[in-house]
Amino acid sequence: MSLKTSLTAASLALGIALAAAQGTPVAAQGLFSPAVIVNEQVITGYELEQRKRMLQVMRAPGDLNKVAREQLIDDRLRLQAARDAGIQPSPEELLDGMEEFASRASLTREQFTQALAQAGVDEETYRDFVRAGLSWRMLVQQRFAGRANVSEDEVDRALSSGQNGTSTVRVLLSEIIMPMPPGQEEVVRERAQRIAQLDDTGAFSAQARRFSATASRGAGGQLPWRSLSELPPPLQPIVLGLAPGEVSDPIPLQGAMALFQLRAIEEGEYQPPATAAVEYAAYYIPGGRTPENLAKAQAIADKSDRCDDLYAVAQGQPPEVLDRGTLPVNEIPTDIAYELSKLDPGEVSTALTRADGQTLVLLMLCGRTAGVAEEEAPDREQVFGALRNQRIGSLADGYLAQLRSDATIINQ
Repeated sequence: MSLKTSLTAASLALGIALAAAQGTPVAAQGLFSPAVIVNEQVITGYELEQRKRMLQVMRAPGDLNKVAREQLIDDRLRLQAARDAGIQPSPEELLDGMEEFASRASLTREQFTQALAQAGVDEETYRDFVRAGLSWRMLVQQRFAGRANVSEDEVDRALSSGQNGTSTVRVLLSEIIMPMPPGQEEVVRERAQRIAQLDDTGAFSAQARRFSATASRGAGGQLPWRSLSELPPPLQPIVLGLAPGEVSDPIPLQGAMALFQLRAIEEGEYQPPATAAVEYAAYYIPGGRTPENLAKAQAIADKSDRCDDLYAVAQGQPPEVLDRGTLPVNEIPTDIAYELSKLDPGEVSTALTRADGQTLVLLMLCGRTAGVAEEEAPDREQVFGALRNQRIGSLADGYLAQLRSDATIINQ
């Protein structure tokens, strides 16, 4: 998973204090033994501890043990893919990358490195973190820049959608979200490729009734009219690029594959400013999408009217079974953001899984915070750049998900 973090001097100082206060929980014995093996590449316990401490300094949300492990796995895959493509940042490019990242906290590279050292984070840990991100950025530009074409029609649609909070574009979509259980990844990918070739709404709906895991499967995957601005940012350019009847390319999600068919698009009525942040809760049920777990999730949903009710459900269990927080829309994982976009406060979704399908996610929307309408609309060049970057980002996310699906990952 990528780290999307906004650093400030105050949050950095607080993170250093927290990291220093917690000490070093990993014992010296076995510290450099393999903790995870990714395609025969070793991640040690020391690396996990170092990344966790760096995340504490950066005030990253979530279970930092899990986040550190997932990030390091993704970094190994990113670096391997970059090496295979002959990409390796030069020493000068690496130093510039470290300087740029430190500047987000209004610090120089030397000051930021010293701040990390106060929390017990080695400079090489920071260097490796930046190397993985920079290598991936260079690979993504090389691999996808030529495929991220944006038409004039798409720019026109985006401008009319009112990125300043007065969106008038509405879309009528159908969806298919297919779980990818371990061992069935290739079968699901091949099925998704076949579905992506459909251009008939009836045929798409038949596939949705048969394979989709969402609540809309009973309606053939058909969703009601919705404002384009309600969709997660990575999905908006994909939808705008479709003609009525067309199906998107398969979109890899965590443990699932998604496809969308555009049934219609139209100019709608004035809409209020788009959502700036979303508060949601995720309750994790081990065992995946079994009938028993789905029944358990439904029972929880039936007796839970708001996110606060989930605290009683999670009482007496490890704290990591329940995540709750508020994030800007563009920092929410795409699959979670998409499910949340279909919910009203207090409603739940059980369409998602984590841990390679071994954990069912009961997702509840707590509330939304509206943004403030911008005074000036963006110009064509800004919209073009934003659409292109979104498209490249979506392609990159899909490529990383593919690398993860194909990888051999062994937890020691």
